[in-house]
Amino acid sequence: MAAEIALLMVVAVFGPYLRTSILVLQADTWYASVSSSIRSDTPAGYWWRFVSIPIFQFILLRWYYRIFVWWRFLFQVSRLNLNLVPLHPDRCAGLGFLGNIVLAFDPLLIAQSGLISGAIANRILYDRMKLLDFKAELLSTAAILLVMVLGPLCVFAPKLNSARRAGLRTYGKLASDYVVGFARKWSQGSQPAGEPLLGSSDIQSLADLAHSFAVVKGMRVVPFGKDTIMQFLLVIASPLVPLVFTMFSVEDLLKQILKLVM
Repeated sequence: MAAEIALLMVVAVFGPYLRTSILVLQADTWYASVSSSIRSDTPAGYWWRFVSIPIFQFILLRWYYRIFVWWRFLFQVSRLNLNLVPLHPDRCAGLGFLGNIVLAFDPLLIAQSGLISGAIANRILYDRMKLLDFKAELLSTAAILLVMVLGPLCVFAPKLNSARRAGLRTYGKLASDYVVGFARKWSQGSQPAGEPLLGSSDIQSLADLAHSFAVVKGMRVVPFGKDTIMQFLLVIASPLVPLVFTMFSVEDLLKQILKLVM
């Protein structure tokens, strides 16, 4: 309750400034008409200004607050004595499931990206701007959303790095002892009499040990990989696709695609 009251106060104090400095266009729109630098709100514009925008800003800040709670929770979990296993096949010592957090954030990411897409579309339609004029805004938005969603997972980096180094020490020594014994047995003529090399389980054990060491060596220090980042980029890019048609017609776009395919 205290947090939501604080958010309402923020909306009441800073909301009007953000609306007038960012959202309002200097052109005739459905919510206002502009003549001689005087803006006159339409009935829909009054509702938009005093009802829709404050509610929207409150819900948006409420989501940011919940993300802050999620950040704090992950930080507290990262301070626990976690049982991290470097040999885990997810290459994240057992924390690889956290990479699926993008799926849980998909609705919020699409809403955020849709908000930016709508704001840019208004600038293009009413202020005669072009999509390429917003390269900095698009890149900064992608960076902010990436930090907002995947940034909290980086709190596990110190412990994952420690687990990786410990695993390299442990399994490196084990591998060294095994290959020395393997070489002594099979390469230096000390193998037991009558035990053939062909079909020996020592060969398979050596291969298994090499695979285990490769898993430890390839362990990531953050619980997500390139696939998670690509999924994230596809999610935030989907609401921006219609803006491409402000630069090309559908026919031109199909021609370009056919040229690439052919």
